[in-house]
Amino acid sequence: MTGRLNSAQPYVLGLFRIVVGLLFTCHGAKSLFGVLGGVDGQGGTAATGSWPGWYAAVIELVGGSLVLLGLGTRFAAFIASGAMAYAYFKVHQPEALWPVQNNGELSALYCWAMFLLIFTGSGALGLDRFIAKRSTAQNGEASKREPVAA
Repeated sequence: MTGRLNSAQPYVLGLFRIVVGLLFTCHGAKSLFGVLGGVDGQGGTAATGSWPGWYAAVIELVGGSLVLLGLGTRFAAFIASGAMAYAYFKVHQPEALWPVQNNGELSALYCWAMFLLIFTGSGALGLDRFIAKRSTAQNGEASKREPVAA
């Protein structure tokens, strides 16, 4: 049983990354473009350049898209995790101690989910892995074509 679960780990991690990236991207799109109800539930957007809302939305949209695609996953997840830690401690935590009391559950969950992706990488199904395989294959072919000097 453990062997089967371990063999599926890269694929499950890839699916986890895709779902987290998609949901994170939706938050950014909601704030920047007013889709999915917008920031106020009426299609409103974050004011351009407003701190921290607009900047957080840009990080959510760009970082979430990169995580979703599995492109630069570790770096994008690092920035996104930091943004969510900032959101939790500066916006939510002053209201109350526990996330369930201060409406900071999503910030805390995204922070920890992105933090996990920093250490695990993109898993299967990501562009990071595809590019790495392609690069390795090209390097292997190049070394096969080089003549051996005596």
